[in-house]
Amino acid sequence: MRSDRRQRDVRQSGYTLIEVLVAFMILALALTVLLRIFSGGLRNVSVSSNYATATLIAESRLAATGIDIPLTPGETAGTEGERFKWTVNVQDYEPWPGYRATAKGVDAYRVTVTVEWPNGDNTRSVGLSTIRLRSEGGIGS
Repeated sequence: MRSDRRQRDVRQSGYTLIEVLVAFMILALALTVLLRIFSGGLRNVSVSSNYATATLIAESRLAATGIDIPLTPGETAGTEGERFKWTVNVQDYEPWPGYRATAKGVDAYRVTVTVEWPNGDNTRSVGLSTIRLRSEGGIGS
């Protein structure tokens, strides 16, 4: 009688194989979800870093228009580093009909800067646009 009781206690004291397998499945699923969240976060950090860099490049090109880049209709392009390609497009701008007759001696230009960079199989881009004024004989002439 004593040996039966001991055998029953031994059988009931451990985990079954199915319980262990279920625990490993739950652990594997939880780790998979955590790794996907982590890798997605790293990817988002990289993308946002590229967007911030591209925005800084576009802002600097806008600031240089009329100083380093002539404020005349046309397109200028260049690269920044190995990855970023920028394009500055300057166009005549007339905010309303008859603007040129009203604002004699002041020309308006729409300046658009586009910065592109590769991102895997795709190309991403950032574009900024502003209006610049130039007076006859002023800066950018």
